[in-house]
Amino acid sequence: MGDDSEWMKLPIDQKCEHKLWKARLNGYEEALKLFQKIDDEKSPEWSKYLGLIKKFVTDSNAVAQLKGLEAALAYVENAHVAGKTTGEVASGVVNKVFNQPKARAKELGLDICLMYIEIEKGEAVQEELLKGLDNKNPKIIVACIETLRKALSEFGSKIISLKPIIKVLPKLFESREKAVRDEAKLLAVEIYRWIRDALRPPLQNINSVQLKELEEEWVKVSSAAPKQTRFLRSQQELKAKFEQQQAVGGDADGGDDDEEEAVPQVDAYELLEAVEILSKLPKDFYEKIEAKKWQERKEALEAVELLVKNPKLESGDYADLVKVLKKVVGKDTNVMLVALAAKCLAGLAAGLRKKFGQYAGHVVPTILEKFKEKKPQVVQALQEAIDAIFLTTTLQNISEDVLAVMDNKNPTIKQQTSLFIARSFRHCTPSTLPKSLLKPFCAALLKHINDSAPEVRDAGFEALGTALKVAGEKAVNPFLADVDKLKLDRIKECAEKVELVYGKKTGGAAEKKEGKPVTGKTPALSGTSGDKETKDAATKPGSLKKAPTAKPGGPPKKGKPAAAAGMGGAGAKGKKGPETKEIFESELSIEVCEEKAAAVLPASCIQQLDSGNWKERLACMEEFQKAVELMERSEMPCQALVRMLAKKPGWKETNFQVMQMKLHIVALIAQKGNFSKTSAQVVLDGLVDKVGDVKCGSNAKEAMTAIAEACQLPWTAEQVVAMAFSQKNPKNQSETLNWLSNAIKEFGFSGLNVKAFISNVKTALAATNPAVRTSAITLLGVMYLYVGPPLRMFFEDEKPALLSQIDAEFEKMQGQTAPAPTRGISRNSVGGGDDGEEEEQEDVGNDVVDLLPRTDISDKITDELVSKIGDKNWKIRKEGLDEVTSIINDAKFIQPNIGELPAALKGRLNDSNKILVQQTLSILQQLATAMGPNIKQHVKNLGIPVITVLGDSKNNVRAAALATVNAWAEQTGMKEWLEGEDLSAELKKENPFLRQGLLGWLAEKLPTLRSVPSDVLLCVPHLYSCLEDRNGDVRKKAQDALPFFMMHLGFEKMAKATGKLKPTSKDQVLAMLEKAKANMPAKPAPPAKVSSRVVGGAAPAKFQPASALAEDTGSNTMESKPDPKKAKAGGPPSKAKGVQGKKVLSKPNLKEDDDKSGPIFIIVPNGKEQRMKDEKGLKVLKWNFTTPRDEYIEQLKTQMSSCVAKWLQDEMFHADFQHHNKALAVMIEHLESEKDGVISCLDLILKWLTLRFFDTNTSVLMKALEYLKLLFNLLSQEEYHLTENEASSFIPYLILKVGEPKDVIRKDVRAILNRMCLIYPASKMFTFIMEGTKSKNSKQRAECLEELGCLVESYGMNVCQPTPGKALKEMATHIGDRDNTVRNAALNTIVTVYNVHGDQVFKLIGNLSEKDMSMLEERIKRSAKRPSAAPVRQAEEKPQRTQNISANASMLRKGPAEDMSSKLKIMYRTYRIQNRNMGSHSESAHTVPREFQLDLDEIENDNGTVRCEMPALVQHKLDDIFEPVLIPEPKIRAVSPHFDDMHSSIASTINFVISQVASGDINTSIKALAQIDEVLRQECKVEVMSGHIDQFLIATFMQLRLIYNTHMADEKLDKDEIVKLYSCIIGSMITLFQIESLAREASTGVLKDLMHGLITLLLDSRVEDLEEGVQVIRSVNLLVLKVLEKSDQTNILSALLVLLQDSLLATASSPKFSELVMKCLWRMVRLLPETINTINLDRILLDIHVFLKVFPKEKLKQCKSEFPIRTLKTLLHTLCKLKGPKILDHLTMIDNKNESELESYLCRVIKHSMDQTGSKADKDTEKGASRIVSNEEKASKAKVNDILAEIFKKIGSKENTKEGLAELYEYKKKYSDADIEPFLKNSSQFFQSYVEKGLRLIETEREGKGSIAGSTGISPQMEGTCVPASTPTVSSSIGNTNGEEVGPSVYLERLKILRQRCGLDNAKQEDRPPLTSLLSKPAVPTVASSTDMLHSKLSQLRESREQYQHLDLDSNQTHSSGIGTTLASPSSAAANIDDLKKRLERIKSSRK
Repeated sequence: MGDDSEWMKLPIDQKCEHKLWKARLNGYEEALKLFQKIDDEKSPEWSKYLGLIKKFVTDSNAVAQLKGLEAALAYVENAHVAGKTTGEVASGVVNKVFNQPKARAKELGLDICLMYIEIEKGEAVQEELLKGLDNKNPKIIVACIETLRKALSEFGSKIISLKPIIKVLPKLFESREKAVRDEAKLLAVEIYRWIRDALRPPLQNINSVQLKELEEEWVKVSSAAPKQTRFLRSQQELKAKFEQQQAVGGDADGGDDDEEEAVPQVDAYELLEAVEILSKLPKDFYEKIEAKKWQERKEALEAVELLVKNPKLESGDYADLVKVLKKVVGKDTNVMLVALAAKCLAGLAAGLRKKFGQYAGHVVPTILEKFKEKKPQVVQALQEAIDAIFLTTTLQNISEDVLAVMDNKNPTIKQQTSLFIARSFRHCTPSTLPKSLLKPFCAALLKHINDSAPEVRDAGFEALGTALKVAGEKAVNPFLADVDKLKLDRIKECAEKVELVYGKKTGGAAEKKEGKPVTGKTPALSGTSGDKETKDAATKPGSLKKAPTAKPGGPPKKGKPAAAAGMGGAGAKGKKGPETKEIFESELSIEVCEEKAAAVLPASCIQQLDSGNWKERLACMEEFQKAVELMERSEMPCQALVRMLAKKPGWKETNFQVMQMKLHIVALIAQKGNFSKTSAQVVLDGLVDKVGDVKCGSNAKEAMTAIAEACQLPWTAEQVVAMAFSQKNPKNQSETLNWLSNAIKEFGFSGLNVKAFISNVKTALAATNPAVRTSAITLLGVMYLYVGPPLRMFFEDEKPALLSQIDAEFEKMQGQTAPAPTRGISRNSVGGGDDGEEEEQEDVGNDVVDLLPRTDISDKITDELVSKIGDKNWKIRKEGLDEVTSIINDAKFIQPNIGELPAALKGRLNDSNKILVQQTLSILQQLATAMGPNIKQHVKNLGIPVITVLGDSKNNVRAAALATVNAWAEQTGMKEWLEGEDLSAELKKENPFLRQGLLGWLAEKLPTLRSVPSDVLLCVPHLYSCLEDRNGDVRKKAQDALPFFMMHLGFEKMAKATGKLKPTSKDQVLAMLEKAKANMPAKPAPPAKVSSRVVGGAAPAKFQPASALAEDTGSNTMESKPDPKKAKAGGPPSKAKGVQGKKVLSKPNLKEDDDKSGPIFIIVPNGKEQRMKDEKGLKVLKWNFTTPRDEYIEQLKTQMSSCVAKWLQDEMFHADFQHHNKALAVMIEHLESEKDGVISCLDLILKWLTLRFFDTNTSVLMKALEYLKLLFNLLSQEEYHLTENEASSFIPYLILKVGEPKDVIRKDVRAILNRMCLIYPASKMFTFIMEGTKSKNSKQRAECLEELGCLVESYGMNVCQPTPGKALKEMATHIGDRDNTVRNAALNTIVTVYNVHGDQVFKLIGNLSEKDMSMLEERIKRSAKRPSAAPVRQAEEKPQRTQNISANASMLRKGPAEDMSSKLKIMYRTYRIQNRNMGSHSESAHTVPREFQLDLDEIENDNGTVRCEMPALVQHKLDDIFEPVLIPEPKIRAVSPHFDDMHSSIASTINFVISQVASGDINTSIKALAQIDEVLRQECKVEVMSGHIDQFLIATFMQLRLIYNTHMADEKLDKDEIVKLYSCIIGSMITLFQIESLAREASTGVLKDLMHGLITLLLDSRVEDLEEGVQVIRSVNLLVLKVLEKSDQTNILSALLVLLQDSLLATASSPKFSELVMKCLWRMVRLLPETINTINLDRILLDIHVFLKVFPKEKLKQCKSEFPIRTLKTLLHTLCKLKGPKILDHLTMIDNKNESELESYLCRVIKHSMDQTGSKADKDTEKGASRIVSNEEKASKAKVNDILAEIFKKIGSKENTKEGLAELYEYKKKYSDADIEPFLKNSSQFFQSYVEKGLRLIETEREGKGSIAGSTGISPQMEGTCVPASTPTVSSSIGNTNGEEVGPSVYLERLKILRQRCGLDNAKQEDRPPLTSLLSKPAVPTVASSTDMLHSKLSQLRESREQYQHLDLDSNQTHSSGIGTTLASPSSAAANIDDLKKRLERIKSSRK
């Protein structure tokens, strides 16, 4: 047992691998228990066993193996990773379990296989089982078959794919083993259960006895559809449904349908192997078939007949074979051969299916015409042939040919064609039989039913009956309007007889659909090809209104709700009637009408109808109207009522009031009743007669619209237009056309009879009355929206003058999309699935194109011409092609029948003479335009060969081929191209050009499609081989196309297709798939409404919308992914990449390091000059292109090779973008160190960067822009000027990027453009930017215009090139731009010029259109700035503006709220531009006048020699200041009643009100503010503002800006109005900022602008002069506090930091402004201890980093004031104190920490505070040290250094600063020659000055000048440390031993000194306010003017008042003198603390 005990101790997984079988057995048992116990399917425990499961099932010991199998089964069932083991375990089961003698083992093996299938691994299991069928061991084979059978019976044929199983079945039947044969038989029976007869053909060739047995078994199989009984994990819902049904007992009806769908119909054809027959044709076939003897021809045909009996044929080029068979059918005199040839064609069509479609067009007309033969066997053969051919194509494709034959004189042909149509219709569904097809067929068939020959009539009836059955009465009835009742009944009778026999074959939908209506549950007009709607309607007959009533595949139309009335009860079920038949209301006689009317109208009303007195008639009408209004829909006899209205005087009514009422009643009846066309006929004539009437016209139009809604627009419009043009009144004609234009917009265009309109429009265009012509042109414009460019083709023969008017109208409509229909759709809410819509859209366009008169050119394509084209001599071939060109040119529009031309042209596509190939391609392009959409039928035989030409070696030929393919695709759509195997066959060819071209084309087209044929999957294997092609370009194109394939096929299918690749390839491809999955665009959204897409026919318009859509969605989805990262990283490209790039470089990989160590740019003397010479001398290409061609890239490479390090050049020109990123990172690193190198290669660097601008990768672009910013900074520091060559090869491409959709990039580019003005003259920049305004990209135009404005603003008019006049004219043209942003930008730019240049602008601009001029004047009026004198600054001079603007560019870190209403966005943008130079306008005017400024330092250095006279101070009455601040109550107005009607949703209402806040009209603004305030004050309504906060704040600070710039300057304006507006704004903002949840929504950018606005307002001296000004300023102070406290702390801190940075950068900004910003920051610092946990420190530290990057320490020290640096340090200290060393974890968002001193500074502070805690323990030693100082005389010189060190240590420590300074003073006094320099030398500048000042202070005090005893003033550190924690100021300034920290007390000190010098006494302690009140806002640096002093006082007092809840401080206590209040200088620290404690006690007690 020793052994035993050893393995017993092992863990389970090791036992399972043990060599002892017992150990393994035990392991398996425990594993089984464990597997059943683990609950979490994702537990890590499962992964341990991944590699062992195979061993479980293949254990060599039978006993152990059984247990192992059980454990394995449990594992597969429960573990989420089990799928990974499928292959190996299934193979183990097949080979090692199925051969076991034990039944239990086999059973478990089978269960394991089934369990794998359940966890979605069916394919892998099936693969292993099929492999098992090849095993030599029959046991294994039997078990595999059994497993397959079991799997199929449980999971069904949807999950178990039958094709591979059926393939091996015949082989199994041949097995020698009976067991195998028996099992195979059972399997065959099971398969038969699922696919029925589809199994017969594949098993035709097995042993006849076996077949017979099978047949017997098959008969026994129950006819019920089989059901899936076991479900995959992903099918749990199905499972639940199934179980529920089982519980209920059998199948509920609903289940039935579902299951039917669940079992896919398997087509036997799919299960067959294709046979290749072309090579098997007899060698002499083509000679024999032309032979004279009919026997030889017969032999040839019999050979073919034999071959085409194969049920599935391999695809190939059957053109020649089809051609000869067609010839036999058409021309052969022997009818037996005709029949034989027809059989061959039928066989070909059946064997090739869809692949035969390309030949169908040629053969159909021939067969139809051959129906003149009478012999039944010939007719039958022809029928079979044409039916087989029909299945290979669509009715659409052959409709032209069929319709052409229907006019044939021969009755047999007519009869057979009609019968063929009837049979074809049976294959159709409503969606494949759209109205556009029904219309021509019905028209032709109507002729047939009136034919003299009875057989033709019968056939016609049958065809129409079938159409009626398939498409439903609603679709067909409009075309049967003129058919008499007898015939109509006959058609209906036929319809009922029609059996849709092929329902099953073509897809269950059609059959089911037709079956349903018969049950009578719902009318048979389901409307879309899907049948879900029909089901819905069937389940609830009452809901008929909602039943889909769209025309099949057609537009959603207003379904008549007539039926709804009667459809409630059961009795209604039979009434299919009213819904469809309602069009045919029989005419009632006038007597019946009177009778019906009398039943519903008051008697008096009927009597007065024809009264002679108009008043009576009017009264009668009023009663009539009331009666109609009260009637129920079902009770209203519409026809009777309208006939009553038409009764004399009828429409000749002379009194307009009566007439108006009458017309209104008609409209009412049409809206409220079941209004039929018969009723409409009664009134329309009268309406058209009145439509031109001045008084009644609008009522008439209203009535017409109502009728159009009831009877559908197409019918109504046709009637109305016909009536209008049948009379002479031009007013009526023009008004009718106007009504129609409007109606089309409201109802959409679907179903309109374009042809009829066009003829009427032509009549109208020829009218003499100009109004009629104008209306006609307007109507054409509206039609153009829907029809597109083809519309123009109808009017090309009009007079040039008219044509130009029409063109102008079309031009106006260009780019607009048709409005979504608002009427005529409401009752169709359910109907119209996507497919239906798609169909419809094609319709409209095609409809129009179909109406074009087309010429038949087939007779011109003679045999002679065809032989010319195929001649050996190229010149003759060319002649032939020229002839074709001229034929097509002459015909303009041609019919699709072009005889033998396709084959001839196809031959020329591979002509050895490339010129002819190109000519052929251009002919094919022409052909596409000329033939229009009908060119579809030539795609396979001509289009695909064009794709082959994409592989041509010549570039220009390839380009021509691509253009041709695109021209075709434009007409045909993509479906035809993607169907079948043709494309995949092309992709298979290993021609790199072909692959590149084809993949590029697919990558362009696929994203625009909403769905693709399944055949696209066939391209995938070849796509994968392209991914690994030797040619890099092919690989790249394949990678680009990958996401678009995936978008349609889905990741799963694509991944599955990798199964056949080699393992190495598979991994690579899968990795690429994963990558593509991330970039996969969404499918284009379905067009929102039928009409909303411009559907052009022959014009490109047809594809534009779709592709535009795709681009949009594409870019959105692609962009939105990297966004979050970008936001975090604050701009630079995603952090990870940047860092990673750097890491790679810094890794010291020795081998690489060697060659990377040198400089990256090598200076070549005169290299740059030489390059410029070469370019001037045209020795090299000039750098000028629209997209960079390879030759440019190669040229740049060679030029760089001499002056760029080899390794860097490799990175720069690498194919992968990540290498470009690395290259840029290296270049950024070496920028400073290799200035000269950079400058010497500058032209090449800039050229390389232009190439990067054409890259699609955003991260490279961002990196490139980052590098450019740094580069231009460097160049401006080096005072370098760009050469012309460098500028012209770089600037135009940079300007392209200004139009980039991403905001970040646009901002960067603008910043770079600004910086460029420092190194390149602005006037020259101007020309480039002006060029940029001509771009097609509207964003680029707008940004360029803004940039031009900035240039003019900064440099005056001199920059305008060539002259200001020309430049301005150019800019002004953009005022009329169709893009709103461009218009605004143009207006703003000209306003800027106006501000610089004044009214002269108008002269310079010259003539503008009236509209543009009024817009401009309006905008100038709004901006209302006084024109300032033009900045006199030479354009060439180095400007200072850059910082200003770049600061501005960065203002909107996060941008305004995303959902700002567009109006606001524009205003916001305008405001941004107007305030480009915010600094200069806002503060400059209000800096403190010189004479009031104090120069502190000067005063301080004054030695007190001059006696200062104190001026008599004005005594202000300050009592009222201490009253509580009253915010004026805004007067609240009720929201106007129309408000809600205008804006249905709350959000749009709020958007509207907010946009009014920024209104230029003060009253509007006040009203809007009042409304918002009202919302904010009601708790229940507050939520609605959520999401609108940014928007509201933007509006308010825009209003503040408007007041500041405009209203305040407006003398005429009553200033009370302004105060009122101010109080409303501030009031509503205070309300807002008291609601914390809303306040937190404000974003950084918006808060920054808000604070900017508020501080500017505080500094606006004009406000104080207002009567209520002081009150306003108080309120603003209060508001600022609220904003600081309540906003999101991260956002406000960030905003303040950016604002501070901007204000310091803005040269014109007043110091006051920065000061107030800093006060706000101090306030924030004080709040930090409470708020630190809510703050996103990473973002704050990033902002500080950016600040320090812009302002390094040295630069900050140069500032006039030392506050900024102190403020920043205080902030950092506080953060360090609160977070400790953890603060360093928050630097994650900073890309390059070395760019600023932030990190090192933080480390210093932390280190210091650490030391600090250490040194506190050392108190005693320090005390001892002080003794040493007192016994100082005894100390020897040697100890001097130690003593000084001790003293400085004390000064540096927080506690003993005072003592230290005093000792140092004593020491210096004793040893006047002592040198303290070495100690100060190492400390910071600040510490040195601090020590000096401290000593000076002690000196003044000791000298006895001050009246105060005691040592020194409070030092800054003391203030932080001495004040006990209970005071609210603890965090106001945290000390630092370096003394690098300054708090307010330092200024108190300075003031104290000044007071002493001036002889003012420093008042006694009691008379001063408590220190807390002064420090509650850190004391202000001496304030410069008395009013300012008051402001600061007020804000302090208010704050202390808030803190102590309006505690009344004594007036004498709070106020000694104007200045005195600010000065508290406690005499000693101790006194100060005691004093504070006492005060606090007092305050507390008084509060109680």
